[in-house]
Amino acid sequence: MNKKAVFNTLSFLVIIIGLCMLLSVAWAAYFGDGDLQALLYSIGICLLVGGPSYFLTRGKYNLTSRDGFAIVALGWTTIALFASLPFYLSGAMTSFTDAFFEAMSGLTTTGATILGDATRHPHLPQGIESMPRGILFWRAFIQWIGGMGIIMFSVAILPFMGMGGTSLLRAEVPGPTVDRIQPRIRQTAKTLWLTYLIFSLCEALLLRLGGLSWFSSLTHTFTTMATGGFSIYNDSVYSQSAYIQYVLIFFMLMAGINFTLHGKLILGRENHYKGNRELYFFLGAIGLFTVVIFIDIAVNNYGWGEYSFRQALFITTSITTTTGFGTVDYETWTPFAQMLVFTLFFVGGSAGSTGGGIKVIRILVLFKYIIAEIRKMVHPNAIIPVRIGEHSIPESVIRNTIGFLLFYLGILLLVALLLTFFNLDMFSALSASASALGNIGPAFGSVGPYNNYAHLADPAKWLLSFTMLLGRLEIFTVMVMFSRTFWK
Repeated sequence: MNKKAVFNTLSFLVIIIGLCMLLSVAWAAYFGDGDLQALLYSIGICLLVGGPSYFLTRGKYNLTSRDGFAIVALGWTTIALFASLPFYLSGAMTSFTDAFFEAMSGLTTTGATILGDATRHPHLPQGIESMPRGILFWRAFIQWIGGMGIIMFSVAILPFMGMGGTSLLRAEVPGPTVDRIQPRIRQTAKTLWLTYLIFSLCEALLLRLGGLSWFSSLTHTFTTMATGGFSIYNDSVYSQSAYIQYVLIFFMLMAGINFTLHGKLILGRENHYKGNRELYFFLGAIGLFTVVIFIDIAVNNYGWGEYSFRQALFITTSITTTTGFGTVDYETWTPFAQMLVFTLFFVGGSAGSTGGGIKVIRILVLFKYIIAEIRKMVHPNAIIPVRIGEHSIPESVIRNTIGFLLFYLGILLLVALLLTFFNLDMFSALSASASALGNIGPAFGSVGPYNNYAHLADPAKWLLSFTMLLGRLEIFTVMVMFSRTFWK
């Protein structure tokens, strides 16, 4: 591993995250909520730490896959450390643990928060709506950065530094494969960011037309396109109009779909939505769960009507895409409906989307593999490939998928066990573990949709922060850092 190249890139990321705070500075100056000084101090620290170390380690480097893994895993941790500075220095978070938890939750687009409605939770120092607007903007903006990935952003710039970005993209992009839109990696990164920007602009305009302020429109756009779920309101988006909620549903769906499909359409190429089995499976799962939940809550909660349908569709989309916005407390639903919601914790978005979770493509591969194995039991001498559409899935991909799923479930149970050690009840611990690993945000029990994570012990918050990182970077990218082979 080229340690000098890794350190140089990490320094560059610290500079970038500091410069990104300038947008929050503008809002802090505009509203005058008292957070301007903290943001300026944070920028100064980022530049003072990142600037000298970047220039001292400058050079032309050819990054290897090992360098890529190190940069991604260490990069996200480093970014979270510096992104937490505004929260801590402004006093919005009373401890650095809380500030780091909020920053990691934002950058990994998890949406788990230590903030909430202070009127409902007297132990909180303040509610979300009473926080300085510059800090709220930063809280939303880091989700937007994390959505497509600040590493992806760096891929578009690193060639100008004499550094290739292919290994970074392979380590960063969610999902089992990387589907290039264009032949050059820098062009691919630019196209994905252009797609991301176009969707973000469209959503912000539609939310503004629905009556939200520009500040609210932008912050909710950032957290929707990132499938993050941080809202600037205590009740998430419960009090918003049906129009606003439907706009959020549409863009959550768009963010949960593979961005290469969007990018290819924007480039004027063939429509790759048609015939895409992963997309059909993703939309079909959302449709099926929406219908079943709608019937259940119509009978047992809200009656037959548009409201029940909207709540079923919103919660199903929000949880499946791992966004985590809330329009209703689903813990008031029947145990059957709650179990359906919990099942959605293990679905996730498409590969190449901003969504977290296991990913739809892995579940589809697993289903196809199970069907193929059943057929082999009936016809033991037959050669039955695992196919998705017209493509045969290589054995190596199947092994990787099964290994990932076993690793995923093992970590989920281990984290849940450790959380019970900190006096969290079993169901809350299990759902918090699943929520953090799937980058979902809200869970059940004491960390449910209208609760928060503030009451957890500090070690539990650090544990969940690490779990969020594992989920965001697809587990292996981080766990490989703990291998002796990696460091040899």
